[in-house]
Amino acid sequence: MSKVIGIDLGTTNSCVAVMEGGQPTVIPNPEGMRTTPSVVGFTKSGERLVGQIAKRQAITNPENTVFSIKRFMGRRFEEVGEEIKLVPYKVVRDEKGEVRVEVRGERLAPPEISAMILQSMRNTAEQYLGEKVEKAVITVPAYFNDAQRQATKDAGRIAGLDVLRIINEPTAASLAYGLDKKTQEKIAVYDFGGGTFDISILEIDEGLVRVLSTNGDTHLGGDNLDQRVIDWIADEFKRENGIDLRKDPMALQRLKEAAEKAKCELSTTVSAEINLPFITADQSGPKHLVLTLSRAKLETLVADLIERTAGPCRQALADAKLEAKDIDEVVLVGGTTRMPAVQEKVRTLFGKDPHKGVNPDEVVAVGAAVQGAILAGEAGVKDVLLL
Repeated sequence: MSKVIGIDLGTTNSCVAVMEGGQPTVIPNPEGMRTTPSVVGFTKSGERLVGQIAKRQAITNPENTVFSIKRFMGRRFEEVGEEIKLVPYKVVRDEKGEVRVEVRGERLAPPEISAMILQSMRNTAEQYLGEKVEKAVITVPAYFNDAQRQATKDAGRIAGLDVLRIINEPTAASLAYGLDKKTQEKIAVYDFGGGTFDISILEIDEGLVRVLSTNGDTHLGGDNLDQRVIDWIADEFKRENGIDLRKDPMALQRLKEAAEKAKCELSTTVSAEINLPFITADQSGPKHLVLTLSRAKLETLVADLIERTAGPCRQALADAKLEAKDIDEVVLVGGTTRMPAVQEKVRTLFGKDPHKGVNPDEVVAVGAAVQGAILAGEAGVKDVLLL
């Protein structure tokens, strides 16, 4: 049987993995990155860009660059009023009350845009494996309803994939750690991604995985943390130079990239330099931006955002009729969980060290690849029952 790939189709980033010789392998995209931004850009010349290249032109081409399309998947127009306010591209209602995205005069359904991201993941896998890829396991949040799951399946079909199974992201994360082998364990999956925060409590018993409860905040993620850093940089610059860089799209794009980079660096170092030469100019000539952001300052800037994950965690425990001490393992998912302050928060909430080992950006795709190998009947991979 041909290879079954595992795809984590994320709000902010997507990732693809496959089993090779009994080991899950994350497949790097043509730029060498192991995750790909879930962004599709439509240029003036009619070209379609997917991933990092689309993300780079987002601020200078805002109305034709679609990001966070996952928020619109399988939802009717009347359900997405709040979401529409948060995106610069045009979201319209079709005659059936369905959501459509209008770009350069064309109306596209959310699954069609998701399919463009999936097509890119599929191409990445085909180039890597040197063979055609037609089967996939795709992950979704545990709280996705049937319509949202169906929309995800449709996206796979449009991308030319036979979607063998749609599985829950927290379940995939537990599979990546081989936790499905455990007997009678309760697992908390703390997923702090780019656009959303999700907490799920799972019960695992010898290959049987059940979701006991799920909670979260669909508008809390790494992007919010980046925004705090962008605002801090812009405020500092404005104080010294009297110019608000947020009003200049070109400068804002550079601020956005610098803020994200500094935030990521501060997970491993205690201070990061932000250096943006020729960021703008006034009568006196060009202006350069040079600032140092310390880890302590970053933690102050985002402390309340990290604190906002506590409520959903407590609620998820209450819904599962459990206390923190009943949790056997904590699994971290999502790039934001690399922040030491976030890991500290998880320790405080659950009273134990979270699992380390699998890269948090990749753990869901890895679990999907494990499930793919099980469905493909690959030797050495034991079957798991997902409920």
